[in-house]
Amino acid sequence: MPSHANERGRSREGERERERERERERERERERERERERERERESERERGRERGGERERERERERERERERESDREREGR
Repeated sequence: MPSHANERGRSREGERERERERERERERERERERERERERERESERERGRERGGERERERERERERERERESDREREGR
């Protein structure tokens, strides 16, 4: 039969373990937040690069060209 002191000891140890687990979870959450922040930085850097390089305008022109091709394909299909 375990003594009450042992019960309390195990209870405190379990509580310490749960606290360590909560701390590890908080650390994982902080790491995920840092990763999201790095991803936002990379995305805004890519955005700035596209603007500097005129990439967005070229992309819009390519999209217009694809739309013209789809339109002419639809006209050919219709005949």
